[in-house]
Amino acid sequence: MPSPPDALVRALSSDGRISVRTLVGSELVAEGARRHETSPLATAALGRTLLGCALLGSLGKGEETVQVQFSGNGPLGSLIATADAAGRVRGSVRSPKADLPLAGGSPDVARGIGLGRLSVLRFAPSWREPYTGIVPLVSGELAEDIALYLTESEQTPSAVGLGVRIGREGEIEAAAGFLAQLVPGEAGATDEPASLERLEANVATLRSVSERVFEGATAADLAGELLSGLGSSVLEESTPRFFCDCARRVERAVTLLGDQALDEHITSGEPVEVRCEFCAAVHLVDAERAQALRLDAPA
Repeated sequence: MPSPPDALVRALSSDGRISVRTLVGSELVAEGARRHETSPLATAALGRTLLGCALLGSLGKGEETVQVQFSGNGPLGSLIATADAAGRVRGSVRSPKADLPLAGGSPDVARGIGLGRLSVLRFAPSWREPYTGIVPLVSGELAEDIALYLTESEQTPSAVGLGVRIGREGEIEAAAGFLAQLVPGEAGATDEPASLERLEANVATLRSVSERVFEGATAADLAGELLSGLGSSVLEESTPRFFCDCARRVERAVTLLGDQALDEHITSGEPVEVRCEFCAAVHLVDAERAQALRLDAPA
């Protein structure tokens, strides 16, 4: 059964106290894996990173962006992703070919990442400086680490779930995630404990989100399950996608090569090849344009 289409849903309980964001990102994760030609282990880790970053990005407004980086001592090295409020996501893994034996039939993401830290950077053009939060990796499974960040650095207790189901041939069969939070309100609201307890019970009984999506559940279905017994209304639905704006930075990268390297390309007539580490796209800048960039570059 094909995975439901990618979608990011934002929903709210009827009392307005519980906010959930649910994400189906099978195509998003498949695109990231294709671009970086990842092993099954790297696919699972990069997929969760992309999903988690997309969920964090959906908390922002306007032109705000978020960057997450998992830095561990495992064979995968670091994983990094950025996302904006519109659902545009990109990311990469330091060692895309690293792999380990399966653990319980699934890629051993925790061992692949190892011990280290999670860094989250939020930024908007209107801010004087970015906000940065850093927490230690508590599990290496990524979802728990993001929940710890939200609780400790943003003082917002949250429940996070991320999952990537990989087929026998390495294909992405399903990828999904969720982020549920208590909406800040007036102190002493009588309905708050009951709403929170019901949410906790729903999270505890929710089966693996990637398995639910593999069975055909949509992002809206997942939101309904998380808000079961609380009433729900879908406030917004968007389509996340793998997107990188590296093309506009290519010429800047060419000018950083230095005079000697540029002279060699200009003399030989060979184009300058620039590869984006985020999306693995390869850009070619011909010798004539490289010459113009060299002349225009500041001393």
